[in-house]
Amino acid sequence: MKSKSISLSVFCVLMLMTPCLQAQSENLLIFSKTEGYRHKSIDAGIVAIQKLAKENDFNVTATEDATYFNTDTLKNYTAVLFLSTTGDIFNEEQQNSFKKFIQSGGGFVGIHAATDTEFDWPWYGKLIGAYFISHPKQQQATLDIVDHKHMATKMLPKKWSLFDEWYNFKDISKDLYVLANLDESSYSGGENGSHHPISWVQEYDGGKMFYTGMGHTNEAYADTNFLAHVLGGIQYVFGRSEEE
Repeated sequence: MKSKSISLSVFCVLMLMTPCLQAQSENLLIFSKTEGYRHKSIDAGIVAIQKLAKENDFNVTATEDATYFNTDTLKNYTAVLFLSTTGDIFNEEQQNSFKKFIQSGGGFVGIHAATDTEFDWPWYGKLIGAYFISHPKQQQATLDIVDHKHMATKMLPKKWSLFDEWYNFKDISKDLYVLANLDESSYSGGENGSHHPISWVQEYDGGKMFYTGMGHTNEAYADTNFLAHVLGGIQYVFGRSEEE
């Protein structure tokens, strides 16, 4: 009788714990507001990341509403992903809320035109790590994968060839941990020379960030290597370990 009583108590404790465990699930906020050029691939990107979330045990909210960037709302998210945002997307209050989110340990993912965003906000420039300056025509190019152990690049070939729109950058931070470098000899129109990072991570002002310069085309979001690369970046800013 005592054994049954103990079992029942354990069951009740587990039942009480279940909502807490569910509440600890990682939540990603996809933000795709544009005040400049709007990429047609944004919709495909949202659908692809929603699928990644379903397959890899995290939750996604997608919005273009900048009012989400307030302290009360952001505290519900583990990380924020800028999906080809462009231009000045925040007012000062929203900037401050996003900054506090990062400073409190929130994660940040930037895809493609996230570097074409908030040019007049120095803090964001340091967070994203570089700013877009120009690009040649879309074409095939080769990436040199610098780190083959990082969760965002460990699945990629040493020389990764793909078709995309290749950004040239200005104000490249010296603090970036580069995951992939663009081989300018493999395409025409590169302007950064032998040091042309195209994907990187860093820890900045309390939070983790990941950026990938790919993702201009709809086709990118059907490419298994690119999706694995993005997933690894998301998991990195979530704080997941390589073993998970």
